[in-house]
Amino acid sequence: MDDSYLWDRSGPVDPDVERLERQLGRFRNGRRAFRLPGPRRPSVRPILAAAAVLLTAAVIFLVASSGAAPEWQVESLQGTPFVGSRSITQAATTLPVGQSVVTDGSSRAKLGIGRIAEISMGPNSRVRLVRSRPIEQRLALDHGRISAKIWAPPRLFLIQTSSALAVDLGCAYTLEVDDSGDGILRVETGWVSFERDGRESIVPAGAVCATRPSAGPGTPYYEDATPEFRRALESLDFDSGAGALSTILAGARKRDGMTLWHLLERTRGADRERVYERLARLIPPPPGATREGVLRGEERALESWRRALPGMPLLPRGTFLSLWRRLWFRLAGA
Repeated sequence: MDDSYLWDRSGPVDPDVERLERQLGRFRNGRRAFRLPGPRRPSVRPILAAAAVLLTAAVIFLVASSGAAPEWQVESLQGTPFVGSRSITQAATTLPVGQSVVTDGSSRAKLGIGRIAEISMGPNSRVRLVRSRPIEQRLALDHGRISAKIWAPPRLFLIQTSSALAVDLGCAYTLEVDDSGDGILRVETGWVSFERDGRESIVPAGAVCATRPSAGPGTPYYEDATPEFRRALESLDFDSGAGALSTILAGARKRDGMTLWHLLERTRGADRERVYERLARLIPPPPGATREGVLRGEERALESWRRALPGMPLLPRGTFLSLWRRLWFRLAGA
């Protein structure tokens, strides 16, 4: 018997085998044979991100626990400033915690800490060093004018006034405070967070934010806004504000979306609806910023819209940088 047909179909067909094939053919599986997937190369990105987080945590922890606080150096730029009762001429001097640098009408001074911060003081100014720690440098501007340039991680440098706290987010800015405590912040590069009692104004480059002892930081706006827009905003922030919101909404440009976004948090009811409608026409909200969520003041909806605004310093949740920032804040508060 020639059974080669059973092996490779090369021999004669047996009638019984042929009949059996016809009967069983209806059960044939026409799909391709299942193949197990080959081994995948593991992605190195999660590994590198985890390693970077651990390395950052180790470095910050070592710095935070070292107890070695950096020192501020003060030098004269013009005239004769004072550190406490000591006058400063040519040589730089150290500024101890609790001491003040004072300039009169004919003097200017410069404060520096390594290569990561430089603060220039104008005439008739007073700056105190409140705290100097590896993960927090806090000064107070009692009155006068300063220009600050910071090259450091966010929220490491803070300058307090009688009405608000300027929190550096990597920037250059000027800050002025008069004897009554009224102040004005102007940001040149980067961003500054102007804060008090849970109220926060995020001020990007090219923008300004006023502050008052009675109210804290106002609503930030770009310097090229119209005079009518600026006056209405000041009235809304610090006075009765009658009719001010209508003027603001009528004069708002797409660039002023940053201002309107802040007003979403500072208005209620029908006024918030009006702000929403105007901002939505200028900068359509992303899918995460639903009308219902924004009007309810949901943080996730507001943050989603803020990330869509040009010039705003926002990191999406879940990224390495946001994780690093949360890690820094936690260690700073420890």
